Amino acid sequence: VQLQASGGGVVQAGGSLRLSCAASGRTFSSYGWFRQAPGKEREFVATISRSGDMIYYADSVKGRVTISRDNNKNTVYLQMNSLKPEDTAVYYCGASVDRHRVSLIGVDYWGRGTQVTVSS
Repeated sequence: VQLQASGGGVVQAGGSLRLSCAASGRTFSSYGWFRQAPGKEREFVATISRSGDMIYYADSVKGRVTISRDNNKNTVYLQMNSLKPEDTAVYYCGASVDRHRVSLIGVDYWGRGTQVTVSS
């Protein structure tokens, strides 16, 4: 089982990035995106259920990011717009086998992170 995140990079403040996380080896009930900035703990960003009918965002990103998934491709996405320097972090995807939503304590599998750097 593997989760492969991609799409990170360096962008100016106000710019956009689209992260992808492709799962292989099995399917998952829910996915989540998390991030960890230097010197800080990993935090929740967004989560989506299997059918996409349950979506939750952290207050810090609400209105600026959109999580989505393509079950045919076993892939989850995070579209990030209006990026701010404080969004700079390593972004991780996580997946749950049987939960409708994932939080930091509900992740069964983690992917490797992808670095997002937002310059001012």
